[in-house]
Amino acid sequence: MPDKEKDRDIAVNRRAFHDYFIDEKFEAGMALTGSEVKSMRGGRANLRDGFIRIDGSEAWLENVHISPYAQANLLNHDPLRPRKLLLHRKEISTLIGKVRQKRYTLIPLRMYFSRNHAKVEIGLARGKRQYDKREAIAERDAKREIARAVRRG
Repeated sequence: MPDKEKDRDIAVNRRAFHDYFIDEKFEAGMALTGSEVKSMRGGRANLRDGFIRIDGSEAWLENVHISPYAQANLLNHDPLRPRKLLLHRKEISTLIGKVRQKRYTLIPLRMYFSRNHAKVEIGLARGKRQYDKREAIAERDAKREIARAVRRG
């Protein structure tokens, strides 16, 4: 089965690609409650201000909003609670080493279901300066103009 059919995106952090250079990507599982999973299946998650915090030998997904599930009554979850990421100890130690390098951070890029397991794609990122953002926009506009010229003939 191709990757496109088995992975169903829940949320994508498009802002991350504008604000950061993404050097590497990692995949991690998430420890969730039942109401969070039901809400995510409805596509009610937001990654915009999220980040990953590494605390000792555990990784935590912070500041990611998963809306409360409407049909869950008393057992509903807190929308902004920290969620534990399921990574191997070796992966966490690799991430710790890379984050300690100059100006690196860990951000969530997308959330998706892969074979009925909720996953998050983590990006090892460096922050862009303002001139980097302008350069990326100018490059994208130039490519668009070239494509238009080729279509016109």
